[in-house]
Amino acid sequence: MIDQPQPLILSIDTATSCSSVALTRGSRTNGEVLATLSLSSGKTHSRRLLVSIDYIMKETGVDWSHIEAIAVSLGPGSFTGLRIGMATAKGLAFAADKPMIGISTLDGLASKCAPAPWICSVLDARKKEVYAAFYRTDSEGLTAPAGVPVVISPEKLAESLSDSVVMVGDGVTTYGDLWRSLLKDRVLFAPAHLHEPTASSLGLIGKEKFETGD
Repeated sequence: MIDQPQPLILSIDTATSCSSVALTRGSRTNGEVLATLSLSSGKTHSRRLLVSIDYIMKETGVDWSHIEAIAVSLGPGSFTGLRIGMATAKGLAFAADKPMIGISTLDGLASKCAPAPWICSVLDARKKEVYAAFYRTDSEGLTAPAGVPVVISPEKLAESLSDSVVMVGDGVTTYGDLWRSLLKDRVLFAPAHLHEPTASSLGLIGKEKFETGD
């Protein structure tokens, strides 16, 4: 059992085949991950999500009185996975009378690469395109969007880059060799373990959105 001096965020990420749930306390500047559990079977089902959430809450001694909000990925990502994640989050939020906070999958990926000054989150959109969004890191070490997300070919994305950038997301797995050949030393790739979206990164961002009312 863990001590809960502050309310917690329960977060759910089902944007890719590696889904996860997490309990976090605090924000990106002062937060911590209390528990996280991955569901990497390649298929996401609402029953498995609920079982996983029940498991991490029981293992940590957390009940619904400790939870202040539920964070969930809005995508982009797998349509089926996102639909199941959203439906599960909405059901829990209604049953427990908790607010639900939607967060971009791309925002969550970028937050794991701070304090890199210029970050590009990229997810494979199939059909030889990627979902992409750019981020700057501010003076507090927090990532902030530098434009709107786009769906773009990997070649055109490379053409749009004038500064050195850190790329993160499963788009790197698919198109990393291409970007390396086109951008040379102007591109760095995040470590492989950061390329999958995670519920824990959503939870830390979710705390900030909850406090600001976004």
